[in-house]
Amino acid sequence: MSAHGTSSQDSWSAGSGGWYEDPGGDTRPYRRPQRPSRPRSARRPSKARTGRRWPRRLFKTLLVVIILLVVVCGGLWVLTPSVSNAPALVQEQAVSHQISYPGVQPPERFTQALTATEDHRFYTDPGVDPLAVARLVWGNITGHPDQGGSTLEQQLAKNLYTKGRSGWTVETKQVVLAVKLNLHYTKPQILQMYAEIAYYGNNYYGLQQASCGYFGVQPANLSWPEAAFLAGVVNAPTADDPRTNPENARNREIHVVNRLVAVGTLTQAQASTVLAQKLDLVPEGQGC
Repeated sequence: MSAHGTSSQDSWSAGSGGWYEDPGGDTRPYRRPQRPSRPRSARRPSKARTGRRWPRRLFKTLLVVIILLVVVCGGLWVLTPSVSNAPALVQEQAVSHQISYPGVQPPERFTQALTATEDHRFYTDPGVDPLAVARLVWGNITGHPDQGGSTLEQQLAKNLYTKGRSGWTVETKQVVLAVKLNLHYTKPQILQMYAEIAYYGNNYYGLQQASCGYFGVQPANLSWPEAAFLAGVVNAPTADDPRTNPENARNREIHVVNRLVAVGTLTQAQASTVLAQKLDLVPEGQGC
């Protein structure tokens, strides 16, 4: 028996389970050192846990973007001018182009061709096409600006308030002004203002002047081919002038008629009949 009251067998057994014997013969307890645990922060997150986080991060990112857009648009709404003077600006341009104001109300054939080509969601959108605005924003962020998708309200805003200017801030102002125009005026009023100040090539401003100058008829008497051509030429009036570039004018007319088929205004058979008719231009200076 040892000095501590244990048998040698007990001392041996204890030694294997946590005792040690010093040179003097004493046995003393000791604790086996534990393996250091990995800090909690150093542990790798499981894939499942990481997978659950990305929807939350995406939501937060989208929320920040939406808040920034609201702040920016709110500021632009305050900084952009009122559109209550739009008719006065249209009249000012009409006088400078020596055309009557107010002009005639655009006929149905012309408005159908115009909206089918330039803004097929004209009667339902809030003055801007959200998808087109998204492309505009993304294009400017990535350095590849998108030039398409402007609604008729945006084009009217450009002609009345930002003509001759370009750039990201100008395009953003046009978006805000387009929404204001949509809220302030009816769709027929917007169409009339648009048709009144649009340039149709060959020094013709306004629908009535263009209709008389090219075809010798009042707008109400336009045929489908004539209405399709006038609705299409506003996009590139110099390049598509039928007197100087008849091939371009014909291609543009075909494009407009195809758009009328795409939106369901004309059937394919009706479109073929329209395209079979030749544009009958009157001699320059001999219109109505």
